[in-house]
Amino acid sequence: MGRKACLCLFVLFCVIFSEAGESLGQDDVADVPCKELFAGGDKNKRYFLIGGGEGCGVPKRGFNLLVVLPGGDGGANFNPFVKRIYKNSLSKRYLVAQLVSVKWTAGQVIVWPTKRVAVEEQGFCAEEFVEAVVEDIKAKYRLNEQNIFTLSWSSGGPAAYAISVQDEKSVVGSYIAMSVFKPDELGSLAHAAGHFYFIEHSPEDKVCPFRMAKNAHKTLREHGAETKLVTYKGGHGWHGNVFGRIRKGVRWLEVGVRKESRQREPVERMTEAAAGEERK
Repeated sequence: MGRKACLCLFVLFCVIFSEAGESLGQDDVADVPCKELFAGGDKNKRYFLIGGGEGCGVPKRGFNLLVVLPGGDGGANFNPFVKRIYKNSLSKRYLVAQLVSVKWTAGQVIVWPTKRVAVEEQGFCAEEFVEAVVEDIKAKYRLNEQNIFTLSWSSGGPAAYAISVQDEKSVVGSYIAMSVFKPDELGSLAHAAGHFYFIEHSPEDKVCPFRMAKNAHKTLREHGAETKLVTYKGGHGWHGNVFGRIRKGVRWLEVGVRKESRQREPVERMTEAAAGEERK
């Protein structure tokens, strides 16, 4: 199956999925705080900020942030589903930023263009979009910068991998489900070192080959990343205990980052002490 055909299937499947979600109604998430915002005032950098409503106290270390790059067409119609993720998978210590993809041209196939995989008339890439949203939220809320993660699936996955291997990035962990992994489109994987990847995939997936998830797990680990590959039944799409799995995946990212931070602190203190001795 060619690249274009595969991406078209992503869009077809996930648009159908999102429409099914819409048909369920939104009564169950009517109480979830959600605001439509534009990062830096740019109308093309549209996102929904979920959580942090009135009366919500700021956590001691600041809010954790989950940045969502939806699959399918990456559109606003995934908002009810993302609200359900917030309500059923996350604690009130989280804010969720659901990014809305931009259709730069009528014939655009790639949903989330990146620096290396661009489209015609592209005004910015996914990497820049995420950083702009993080900065926009920082201007409004205090964030725990040790817990800034992405959640993506299907067509959102390639952009999440690209975001994770940047030289400078705000994101420290990535939850990537049912997506492809194409290392040749990412450039150097050196900056994957120290990054945390929770990769979820169904071996029965006929849209995105399971072998790509296994390759991501193996290749990223070889480059110094911390990775976990989890399988589920049902093929391409969100099946089974979706919100329970997302809760566990996000928790795995939190625990991994905290452990790494604790291991790094003694080394940093020793380095600072040594530097102080040299200055004397």
